[in-house]
Amino acid sequence: MPRVGLSKTDVVAAGATLADDVGFANLALGTLAERLGVRTPSLYKHIDSLADLRHSIATLAITELDQQVRDAMHGRSGTEALAAFANAFRDYLVAHPGRYAASIGEEYTGPEDPMLHAGSRIIESLEAVLHGYGIDEKDMVHAMRALRGALHGFATLQTSNGFQWSEDTDDSFDWMIRFIDQGLTQIGSRATPQNGQDR
Repeated sequence: MPRVGLSKTDVVAAGATLADDVGFANLALGTLAERLGVRTPSLYKHIDSLADLRHSIATLAITELDQQVRDAMHGRSGTEALAAFANAFRDYLVAHPGRYAASIGEEYTGPEDPMLHAGSRIIESLEAVLHGYGIDEKDMVHAMRALRGALHGFATLQTSNGFQWSEDTDDSFDWMIRFIDQGLTQIGSRATPQNGQDR
């Protein structure tokens, strides 16, 4: 039976769920229309194209991830903030691999793009974590890329059944956080002048 009162929000939410279920690469308007109980042309009342749907899903993913990360980090600093950010990031990717995949490489449409604003807030959260370690500004971009790469890689491998050893995945993730924590602590200590002297 056709859906009555369908909105773009409904279409994007259903598309995000479909991407999680079948994989972002397999997202198709025909399959989405069938899931929503409408004909494919009806979707164009709410989205311009498959590319528009993909961008909207990416925006949803970044917005949700931003909120999850900020909620987890609230009131935390140092090692606790790192662990909160890392676990929130992994939890989101594992729960929503399809919609997260939509955000990888998706370009902003302009300065008013909601995805840009949500992405900027995630960067601010990541910077807050790194500032807690005293990371120098000249190292900030490298540190952010390294941390994002580690979290993305681990969570992506986990969702792809890339870890097939007997050891517990959560234990390995906690070990990685401790490893990153020690590395950031060491780098931050080198960036901080000792005894009031310049480096």
